[in-house]
Amino acid sequence: MSEKIKFVHPRDQIATIISRIYKRGMTTTSGGNISIIDANGDVWVTPSAVDKGSLKPSDIICVKKDGTVIGKHKPSSEFPFHKAIYQVRPELKSVIHAHPPALVSFSIVRQIPNTNMSSQAKNICGPIGYADYELPGSEELGDIIAEEFKKGYKAIIMENHGTVLGGSDLNDAFKRFETLEFCASTILYGTQIGTPNYLTDIQINEFEAQVPAMLPEIDGIEYASDEVEKRLEICKIVKRACEQGLMISSFGTASVRWNENDLLITPTNVNRWDLAIEDIVQIKDGKREKGKTPSRAAWIHQEIYKNNPKVNSIIMTQSPYLMAFGVTDTHFDVRTIPESWIFLQDVEALKYGEHFKATNNQDILNANSTATIIQNDSVIITGDQLLQTFDYLEVAEFSAKSIVLGTSLGKMTPMNNEQVEDLRKKFLV
Repeated sequence: MSEKIKFVHPRDQIATIISRIYKRGMTTTSGGNISIIDANGDVWVTPSAVDKGSLKPSDIICVKKDGTVIGKHKPSSEFPFHKAIYQVRPELKSVIHAHPPALVSFSIVRQIPNTNMSSQAKNICGPIGYADYELPGSEELGDIIAEEFKKGYKAIIMENHGTVLGGSDLNDAFKRFETLEFCASTILYGTQIGTPNYLTDIQINEFEAQVPAMLPEIDGIEYASDEVEKRLEICKIVKRACEQGLMISSFGTASVRWNENDLLITPTNVNRWDLAIEDIVQIKDGKREKGKTPSRAAWIHQEIYKNNPKVNSIIMTQSPYLMAFGVTDTHFDVRTIPESWIFLQDVEALKYGEHFKATNNQDILNANSTATIIQNDSVIITGDQLLQTFDYLEVAEFSAKSIVLGTSLGKMTPMNNEQVEDLRKKFLV
């Protein structure tokens, strides 16, 4: 799917998104349900008791406005609360309900994740509601959820149950769902290695108020074969990152140096899962491809390339285990296994706000490290070829995960200085 979502039939939209949710481990074979209400007032919804891992468009049920059910299965048993949400919030056109592990963790301890973990999470998810427990599939559950949605929430934690979210379309609902689960995961992992820090509303508002100066447009543009090849490479890596949970639909930027200081970069406000080759933005001689808006982080990428001739690709993203270090004051020590140290060496951590354009922070622009964590915001990975940069990102996330998981076993014992020096000599790093 793409931003041209209105031209995709609801049954195809639902089949695509439920597949993504299942493959990412955010629901089970039997759990979760998705619906879309169309312009006629008919609701398209996932069926009851059909394998979510192999759901096809033909399995999707249509519940007509008059209550008539069309399809070869029964509609989801949770259809009553989908219907109740649409009745109280007519501007919402899609609803997702599932039991993703991190959000269920909050559900069973009866807490709400603090979306001030990052400006993106707060901006996309907004305040989160809370619905008391009622019997699944009951009208009473629908009434309680509808009352929460009446308060203006677009995302709700369901007590001892999971979460339910709404959106202006299915892309919007999925973006909110994926972002909230990422937020919850990061907080959970952060609590295992330290104490999560949260941004103030003032800090978030200051960041969001930044409007990058729009680059002038290129008058004429040519698409050389090597340029087209690099566009395709970016699309493949971004999709791969989404599939592995290293990017989410609402956040993640990738770029490659194309010619001297010219570059190709992902756009702003385009679903990362559905990135197409024509979405990539060419920036040449400080000008942008006509009719396209590059990532708001384009200035950081441009400056890194200017200051670091050996850097030819950059990934800026949020991944949950790395961001566990990004939301705490815990040092990310990569002296875990030889590969981690050889690839990453020392990972710098910068305070939130030092990535604002107004500060022009040289620690970011000089890219002295392969990986740099910006607290409560992102991780920046640099490298030569894009696949190599992606590999560094994977190594960094795996290393962070090992440390987080190992915390329950005991204190980490890193490689000692002598072992690190042997690696330095052997691999000339």
